[in-house]
Amino acid sequence: MTSTGVQATEVETQAPNFTSPDLVTFTPRHYGDWHDEFHKNGCVLIKNVISPERAQYYREKQIQWLHNFDLGFDENDKSTWTEEHLSVSFKGGMYFAYGAPHEKIAWEARTEPAVIDIFEKLWETKELISSFDGMNISMPRRKDLHWSPWPHCDQNQNRKGMQAVQGLLNYAPNGPKDGGLMLRKGSAKLFDECFAQKREYFDHEDAPPPELEYMDLFLFSEKDVKWFEKHGCELIKVNMQPGYFVLWDSRTMHYACLPEGDQIRHVQYICMTPRRFATPEALELKKECFENFVGTTHWPHCNIRPAKEKPKRGLNVCPKYRSEPFEKPEVTDLVLKLAGIKAY
Repeated sequence: MTSTGVQATEVETQAPNFTSPDLVTFTPRHYGDWHDEFHKNGCVLIKNVISPERAQYYREKQIQWLHNFDLGFDENDKSTWTEEHLSVSFKGGMYFAYGAPHEKIAWEARTEPAVIDIFEKLWETKELISSFDGMNISMPRRKDLHWSPWPHCDQNQNRKGMQAVQGLLNYAPNGPKDGGLMLRKGSAKLFDECFAQKREYFDHEDAPPPELEYMDLFLFSEKDVKWFEKHGCELIKVNMQPGYFVLWDSRTMHYACLPEGDQIRHVQYICMTPRRFATPEALELKKECFENFVGTTHWPHCNIRPAKEKPKRGLNVCPKYRSEPFEKPEVTDLVLKLAGIKAY
């Protein structure tokens, strides 16, 4: 894996194909394991996917990643849990820039045998490709953030059926006050019905422009939220122990809430889909992103929209900006297959 070739800022975006039919259809059946809850609610928590010791390893490596920027961050000094001491993130803790999607620890998490096993069983294939997603390191009770819930889904209304399933590998104790993932159970099954209604699109003060729908990110309005509530979709906070993994259908309404206790939140986002879903053009673009340490959306096989925007502090690019990981991954056959570069 090198930084030669196409520069990260030059990687093109592949236009999404919204005319594709359902990519997969699951015959209703009883599995006798986590599949049953997932297909019923559109989400499921899977326990003990990695050991507590392995989760601690990832936790410590994420802390070291923050130290690498040399901004004075100290995990033991809460006065440094502020913007000036941290690299630039999205929503107060989501890191998609600085080569983070291709850090060694990100690829180590994607290649955890039990993580891959989950996606193999979910999609009923061993030929998978992965998104180049970021991580979440959220400090509790930050006073320098103006945050509000942003219920959304990561699938365009024109895509039909279950086309992507997102995952989250949790590294730190994550109780009711520790921030984390909020999910609207059952909302995936009502996805098409919701979008069939006459509706308002964006009513959030900090909402991104409508072109984000092009990226398969759709922000729901307050009327949408009430509609899902009326239809019996319960909002749940997913509490987890280190080593737990949560899956959710990309049509599920969800958002992250900030920690209110004392525990730092540590997460790696992981999404995998069957390689057969991807076009040759998408695979070629994934190759360019991989070789240049560029992140993508949550989608592994389509809508490959490279994260080209440089992180900014105010109006200027962050002085600590970098286009490569601090610790590059070991490029194995498995990594190349998950990156979409090497065929199975």
